[in-house]
Formats: sequence, structure tokens, C-alpha cells
Amino acid sequence: MKPNHKLSYAICSILGVHGASAAFAADNAAENSDAIAEITVTAQRRVENIQDVPITIQALTGETLAQLNVATFDDFVKYLPNVSTGTIGPGQGNIYMRGLSTGVDGTQGDGSVGQFPNVAVYLDDQSTSLPGRNLDVYAADMERIEILEGPQGTLFGAGAEAGVVRYITNKPKLNVNDAKISAGYGTTAHGDPNSSIEGMINLPLIADTLAVRLVVYDDSRGGYITNVQSDFARLPTDYGLAHHNGGVVPTNSVVINNDNITGDAINPLTYKGFRASALYQINDQWNALLTQSYQLMNAQGVFYQMQTGSMGQPLPPLSVTLFNPSFDNDRFENTALTVNGQFGPVKAVYSGAYLVRNIDQTQDYTNYARGAYGYYYQCAGYSATDPSKGTCYTPSTTWRDKERNTNQSHEVRFSTPDDWRLRGLVGLFYQRQEIEDDNSWLYRTVPNCSPSLPVNCFLPTQPFPNEPVFNPSSFNDPNLGFSDDFTRIYTQKAAFTSIDLDIIPKVLTITGGTRYFSVDNQQAGGNPGSFYCKQFAPVTSFGPCPSTTEYGNTLNGREKSHGFKSRGNISWHVMPDVLLYATWSQGFRVAGFNRSSLAVDKDANGIPQYITPLGLQSDSLTNKEIGFKTEWFNHRVQWNSTYYKENWAGVPLNIFAPEDNLGNLTFNINGPTFVVKGFETQIIGRVFEGLTIQGSAAWNSSNQVNNPGVSDNNCSGGVQGGVPFPASPKCGQPLPLVTPLFTPVGSPLGESPPFEANLRARYEMTIGDYRTFYQIGGVHQAHSFGSLAVDPVVMPAWTTYDAALGLSKGSWALQLFGQNVTNVNKSVFTTSTIGGSINTYTPMRPRVLGLRFDYKFSDIK
Repeated sequence: MKPNHKLSYAICSILGVHGASAAFAADNAAENSDAIAEITVTAQRRVENIQDVPITIQALTGETLAQLNVATFDDFVKYLPNVSTGTIGPGQGNIYMRGLSTGVDGTQGDGSVGQFPNVAVYLDDQSTSLPGRNLDVYAADMERIEILEGPQGTLFGAGAEAGVVRYITNKPKLNVNDAKISAGYGTTAHGDPNSSIEGMINLPLIADTLAVRLVVYDDSRGGYITNVQSDFARLPTDYGLAHHNGGVVPTNSVVINNDNITGDAINPLTYKGFRASALYQINDQWNALLTQSYQLMNAQGVFYQMQTGSMGQPLPPLSVTLFNPSFDNDRFENTALTVNGQFGPVKAVYSGAYLVRNIDQTQDYTNYARGAYGYYYQCAGYSATDPSKGTCYTPSTTWRDKERNTNQSHEVRFSTPDDWRLRGLVGLFYQRQEIEDDNSWLYRTVPNCSPSLPVNCFLPTQPFPNEPVFNPSSFNDPNLGFSDDFTRIYTQKAAFTSIDLDIIPKVLTITGGTRYFSVDNQQAGGNPGSFYCKQFAPVTSFGPCPSTTEYGNTLNGREKSHGFKSRGNISWHVMPDVLLYATWSQGFRVAGFNRSSLAVDKDANGIPQYITPLGLQSDSLTNKEIGFKTEWFNHRVQWNSTYYKENWAGVPLNIFAPEDNLGNLTFNINGPTFVVKGFETQIIGRVFEGLTIQGSAAWNSSNQVNNPGVSDNNCSGGVQGGVPFPASPKCGQPLPLVTPLFTPVGSPLGESPPFEANLRARYEMTIGDYRTFYQIGGVHQAHSFGSLAVDPVVMPAWTTYDAALGLSKGSWALQLFGQNVTNVNKSVFTTSTIGGSINTYTPMRPRVLGLRFDYKFSDIK
């Protein structure tokens, strides 16, 4: 057996999970067969060796994704130290970098009031960010995925506050006949099997002029969550009944069961889509690329587990008690045009894209009946002393979110040649994003008015006059308890520049850049619902609402902002293979609105002491980092490290404090400042011929440095519901809150593990005419907190292992792989906002054992 060292070094390159651990100069590779091939990136809007970019970058090439058998963000995020996600299912969460997270409250309502994420997700040159819902691009036929850590506001604008994830697709190739097909089959522990197929074809249509590339995929992943049989009956310990009815449960209370929807593997997941692109070479200096993408993600059931069922009974692992079918259909279409060319020595790029994303999601919400207000919408005529009085109707309820996002962007860039001593880049950018969101909480089960029910009834709500209604049919649902019906329009215009100066050519370089931005942020809509429609005397019942202004709110808000965000770098090649660098950078994102501005927290005289803000200001992030990127032992070892310190100011927080008389709607305010410090290191080494070992680790420490508190802000008085109210005599004084709204100084951020690491080994050899490989790896993540809260949920540490072995010859390759081979069941996100009042735990996918076959066709005619 003769080890194939050339193959081993190539695989060493494509397995470089941290991009900084897999890049060497091409000329060195040519001179030294042991050198690892270079990876180029466009993180600074220029084509560069990743080792020359003075920021922390991770890069997953298309070969890496295939070797690791990953295709979605939830698949590969564990291989990215210092990158995490809080999610309740695929495409249902936000991405975080360097622990810059306060936690997640769930997806329902995020389209209306959720904050834009602070990590931008790009599909080629198209920004795709959406509150609470990262675009879960299926990574079929990808050239690479770049992960840029730290603020990227200068070159990538609003939304790239903490970093960027860039999906960069393979483009058509002129004069190349190429095709590939991949098929896989596998098993899921405790669940159903998985199957996938992906095909790609590249065809030249006109020699030297026109080529097309088509990619199609269909990935079906078996479910693994069991819906266990359960009843649901009201209990004296239900929060609403315990606190507002003395724990008395009306005798006439409906009891339900879930017998009709129980079963195993209730959460199958499918990805189906295609991407078609055409490259037209106009002349020697100009070309145009047109790309059309389509993807449908269908997620049935839920992707969390419960430790206890709806009646408090202990549940086995990977189990829930649901009483209504749940699903999430997430579809996007994207059309993109890119034109590349030159005006003399100056390169020019235009990129424009139009993204349409539609989401239709329904989730069971029956456990809301145990929460603070479930009894309010489901019980009538009850008595705190006589259980024979009153009725509690069915607790079976759902919430449904219908969301439509349209996003168009245009960018023009001009850049001087890369070999000039003074290099410059300038650009103009325009983006218009619109979000139409209709989120309905269908938890009111008291019947509608009828002749036989003269008092225990409720009249259906109606839209507000002149309100921009996205989905008017939702207002006619008799179970509507509350609804978000908002349209958000966000427009960004920007001009940016970046300049590099070689003080000493190929040795010492300084970089400076800035971005001027102008943002117009608008939101309009309202909250129809049954607030204040309940009558308590002479009997407790729902009756006609006094007026629309009493049970709903209208909003027509607009906020404009502008300014500069900048960065600076200094890079010093102490030796050709040793780079030292220091970076300073700023990031930002778009601010948001609350549903309305309400006067709440009235004192003994009925004077409001607090007015919830109409909106909040944009938070800001300033980053300082120093690092090195090095190669040693004739390019057989590479070691890169970064130390950073980030100041995160005006952190937006989601507040829900009805016990402090701050209303029974969540609202957002700007909160404390946090300082985040961290250290990352990556190493890859060629131990001996055929064996490559690589690993990376990140240490992260977040610390709250102030506590702004909440003060009486009713300094001018106002009008609410047509009734004027006076200014508070206690304006400026701290509110005497029962529960602190902010965590104390010294608290860590949510979803911010203090330590993450991964280590992998790969060995290749040749046996006769066959090439073989063996691979094993492990990932560890320390504990973290589910959210930034006074009493946060602690998510335990976990360690998981993957393994693979493969055989290839000529055009075909066969691979056997295992993921999470020890079948670890740990929560990657814990919350109580999804299932009502019961904690839900999102587990990593159980053990997967699979077989994958790849075949590459050549000489296609």
C-alpha cells in the first residue's frame, strides 16, 4: 500500500473547516508538493489569499461540505467555533458570532416586532436577513461558504453588525462539459430513514461565449420526535386560575386528548430546489451572469422535546404532547444579475437581486391555557368560591404566522488593480426590503354570540379603519385572541470606500474604509384582538367590545437615520509566511418599532408613570482585534490566532412584565452595554505522510458593564384611547419594579458558550487502483444560558463525534459516514415561549448513519 500524498494534501486543504487553517500561496504549493493548496476569498471585495486578509475568517469549500456530509446551517454550525444559533427548527432562529446574543424568544411575532439579526446572511451578493428566521440555504453545488467574524459594516452595511455568513455558489464555466450526481441514504436513531439526491450539469452553448449550469436537489430527512398520548385538563396550579380565581377550577371544564395525532417521527423535513445560471462573455473585458434560484423547505411537526407533558407527567427523550398538527412551509425565489467588466485598468461590478420569501407556519399552543392569561380567553362565568359556576371551554389552540418578504438590492463597485501600491475601492448600494406579517394567536375559545348564549359570547373583531391589512381573512377567525398585522418597509442607501496603501510593498500595509449610510425605516399596522372585551359584572363573560381603540392599537411609525461606520487595519508580514495584524471596525443594524406607545404603570392616583417607547435606537458594536496567521516547517504546519475585544452598546431587549403593570404586550427597549473578550486559535498539521490532524478552539467571555434601569418617563402627559392623562410628578425617578428588567452588572450574554473546540484526524492511502480515506472528529461546547434573563435557563455542555471512511476510483466515490455517533441528546436551545408555558428543548439531531455515492461524468456532448 502506497499512501497517495498528493491526494492527502488536497483533502487536507478542502477539510480546512476554519478557512484560516487551509491557505497557502500557490507558488509555494508548486514548489513544495507537501504544501496545502491556497483558498481564495472575497471578504474585502477583492480576490485574495485568505491568509492575507487581516480579519478572522472561516471558510468551508464545496469539497469540505461534501467530506463532512453537511448541507444546511444546522448541519455545519457545530464545526464553526464562536458561531452559534438559537433555533426551534430549521430556518427558525438567528445566527450569532462571538456570543453577541441576548437569547431568542421564538419566531411568532418576529416579523412584526422582532429585531433584525446582527449577523447578515448573503446568497452571493444578495442580503437575505429576516428577523427570527435565518434563510436556510441548502448548500448544493457551493464554491464555498465564508464566515466573516466581527463587524463588517463598512463593506456589507446594516445587518452585518457582528459578522457575515456568505453562501457563494459555483458559476457556469465556459467551454467545459461537466456533470455530477450524488445520492445518499441513511438511518436516524429513534426515527425514520433519510434519502437525498443532487445533480449538476454544466454545458457550454456557444464556444468562448455562453455557458449554463443547472443544479437540482431533493433531500428528505426522517423525523425523530414522538407525540405521546396525553389528556389535557385544567389544574388548580394553572397560573391564571391560581392567581386570579383562587385556584378554583370550574366543574364544567372541557377535557381534551390528542389521540388523533399521536405517533412517532412526526417531524420529517424536506428540501427541494434548483438553481439555474447562465454566463455570457460579452467580450474580453465584460461578462454577465444571470441566476435564478428556488427552494422549498417543508418542516412538519416540531423540532423540540419536552421533559414533562401537558399534565406534568415525565416524558421519554425526544417526546412531546401536542394537540394540533404543526408545520412550517418556507419558500424562497431569488433572481440575481451580476455584470463584471473594466474601464481601462479599473474593474467594475454591478450586482442586483430580487428575493421573495413566503412563510406559512402553524404551531400547537394548547399549553397557553396554563399561562397567565389562558383562563381569560377560555373561561366565562366562573367564581372564586363556587366551582359549579362558569365554564372553561376547550384549551386546544394554535398560533399561525403568514409572512411575506420581498428584498431587492443593487450595488455598483469600482476598484483599482490589485498589484498597485495604492489600491482603492468605491461603491454605491441601495436596498429596499418589505415584510408583510400576519401572526394570529388563536387561543380564544369562548363561543361567539348567539341567541342561545346571550352573555358568554364574544363578537368577532374587525380591522381598524385605514389600517394596511396584510391578511384580512384572519380577522374573521372566531378563535382570534390577538393578532400582529404589520407591514415593515426598510430602505438603505449607502456609499462606501476602502483604500489600501503598501508602506513597504508586500511587507507593511495599512487599510482604511468608511461607509456613509442613510436608512428610512417604516412600520404600519395594528393589533386586533379581544383585549378589554371581557365583562366581569354582573357575570363574567365576553361581550361586545366597547370600541376598537379599547382592544387594539394602530401604529404608523417612521424613523430615519444616517451616519458613518468605519474600519482600519494594519498588516505586517514579519516574514513571508508570518502575518501580524490589528483591526478596528464598527458595525450597526436597523432599529425597530414596538407595536404601539402605551401609557402604563399607573400610580395610586391613576397617573401613568411609564410610556412604552414607540421604537428603539440602533445598537452599535465596536471591535478591536489583533492576530497572526503563520505557516511553518515548509508549509506543513499552519497556526493562526486572534484576540478580540468588542463593546456592544444599547443592546435591545425584549420586555414582558405585566406583574409590574407595564402592560401585557412585549416591547423592546435599549438596555445595558456589554464587553465581550475572546481568543480563537486554529492549527493544522501534516503529522506524517497520509495523516492530517487539525483543530480549532474559541474562548469567549461576556460581561455586562452597566445597568441603566427604568425610570418614570411620563414627563409631558398625553392622550390614550381618546382620554388625556397628565404628566407624572415623579418624572425621572426610578420605577419601583417588583421584578428587575435587567440582569445585574457582571452577567453574561445568552447563547454565549465560554468555550468551543473541535478536533479531526484524516488518513488517506492508495490500495492498488483505489484511493481510501478514514476520518474521525469530535466537537465540544461548554454550557451556555438560554437567554439574557434574571433567572436564565442553563443549557449543559455537550460533546459529539463524527466518523467516515471512503473508497474511490476514477469518476466514482463511495463514502460511509456517521454523525453524532454516540447519539448525544443535549439541548442547543431552551425556551418556554414556543409551547405555551412548558419549557421546550431543541436537541441536536440523533445519530445518523449514511451511505453516499458520487459519480462525475466527463466528455458530455
